Parts: sequence; C-alpha cells; structure tokens
Amino acid sequence: MYSQNNILKIAKAAIATEIDALKALKAGLGISFLEVVERIAASNGRVIITGIGKSAIVAQKIVATLNSTGTPAIFMHAADAIHGDLGVIQIKDLVICISKSGDTPEIKVLVPLLKNFGNTLIGMTSVKNSYLGKQADFILHTPIEKEADPNNLAPTASTTAQMAMGDALAIALLAVKGFTPTDFAQFHPGGALGKQLYLRVRDIYPLHGKPAVGMEDGVQKVILEMTSQRLGAAVVLDGNGGIAGIITDGDLRRMLSKTGDFSGLKAMEIMSVNPKKIDKDALAVEALQLMRGKSITQLIVTDGGRYVGMVHLHDLIKEGLV
Repeated sequence: MYSQNNILKIAKAAIATEIDALKALKAGLGISFLEVVERIAASNGRVIITGIGKSAIVAQKIVATLNSTGTPAIFMHAADAIHGDLGVIQIKDLVICISKSGDTPEIKVLVPLLKNFGNTLIGMTSVKNSYLGKQADFILHTPIEKEADPNNLAPTASTTAQMAMGDALAIALLAVKGFTPTDFAQFHPGGALGKQLYLRVRDIYPLHGKPAVGMEDGVQKVILEMTSQRLGAAVVLDGNGGIAGIITDGDLRRMLSKTGDFSGLKAMEIMSVNPKKIDKDALAVEALQLMRGKSITQLIVTDGGRYVGMVHLHDLIKEGLV
C-alpha cells in the first residue's frame, strides 16, 4: 500500500524525468531543425504526419496545431498508409514520420514506400542512427534517456518530447510566415479566442432596442423606457439628439434613497453625466474590458459620436467572451 508521500514522490519523479527530456530537446535544437522549418515554409504543399501507437496520437495533435497556425497538415496513420492511405500524399507534400525507436516493423515497411514517392521525408525520432534516422532527408531529434515510468516502457517522456517538438515547429513556422492574430481568428471563427479577435460591437448592439429619453422627461417615462427595453438603463438625449447622460437602475435607487416624492423630477436631474461610450467598430473584447474596468454592465454605442444603441454584459457572456 503506497502512502500519500510515496505517491507524490513518484508523480514528481515522473514530471522531473519529462522536464529532463524537454531540457535535452531544447539543448539539441540546431541546424537540422532550421532546415526543416525552412523547407516547410518554402513548400507549396502540405505536411503529412504519420506514426503508430502513441506517436500516431501525437501526430494528430501536431497536425491540429499546424493547421490552426497557418501550415496545412494532414494526419496519416502508419498502419493504414500501406492499405490505401498513401493516396493522400501529393507531389509537393512533405512527410514527417514520428517514431521513438525509428525501428518498428511498421516504420520499416512504410519508409521505403514513402521514399519511392520522392517526397521530402522528415524523421522525428529519439535515435539518430535508427532505420528511420538513416533514411530520412532531415531529422527532428527528440533525445530521451528514459521514460517516466519505473519500467522504462510506457511512452511518456518520449511523447512529451515529440509534442514539444511539434509545438516548437508550429510556432517557428508561425513566426517565419508572419502569421497574425487576424489570421488566427480566421481559423478559429467559432471559438472564444477567435471572437476576441474579430467580433465587434456592431455585431451585437443591433440585437437590442435603443432606450432613450429627453432631458425634460419625467421619472415615470424613464422607468417605462428602461423596463420596455430591458437593458437596465436609458440614454438621456439633449434637444439636438446628443448624449447628455445616462440613467441606470443604480441612479433610480439612489434617487429613491434621497426623496420620497419623485413625481416632479426630470431625467436631467437624476442622470449621470459623462457616461461611458464605445464606438460601434470597436472589438467586443474592448467593450468587455471597459465594463470590467469601470464595474458597469452596459455601454452606450456610438457612430461618429451619435447614439446608435447599447451593448450589455450579458451579450458578451452569451458570445463566450467571459
């Protein structure tokens, strides 16, 4: 029966082993890595990534990362490749083959077939002088001394190194290609990250009405306008249609705490002046940051200084920005 201290000791040792693998990976990056980055960046084809077992799972993750950062990539399982999936490879594609040992039977069958296609073959392996290492045009070396498990069998440190190498490759390519936040948003239109980069206030405020009252309007009209529009606020406009102030639920509560008779009060007497505004073309995430910074739940939306509507914190929550 393991004690809690022993369990923590084992877990920390596993992490330490993987950290050592990452340190060795970092120290070993050099000319070969640069050559791979330059070859992929200059290619007009895709990156086909293949592997078997846990390496195949890592390959799928690397493919997803490359695709999301502007480098077209496709996963091809090494076992399926010899049963028809080789047809996915096109003449301009580069192939990355992932294998810790570089000497598995499947790899030894697959590599000659890949070489016959004439595509650039990149081997990601922990053993440079393995079959894969010797046959590959370029090597992405993922050196490890041992796996994290006590038996040195379960793919742990090796897959960590492979994953990190894939991330390093993707980020290096991102930098070389000048991949921008706008590009990222185009590949992530449905996610919260993408929305932070492309969703604008103008996409949201038309969902609501446009609560507004005049400066001379009484409290009853203010309350009716706020209630009908359900935004918890109403903009007070001057005689020229300009923004004079805003009345929020908080303003009404403060009014009630000061007077028992508000029948004669006008909007101009209870409004807050200099209300917070945001231009309709601003990013929605900017509206969120402004609301958080000022501890408010709505903003007046303007177009060239003219009042066009309101945006509420609930809108941003629905969009997944919070």
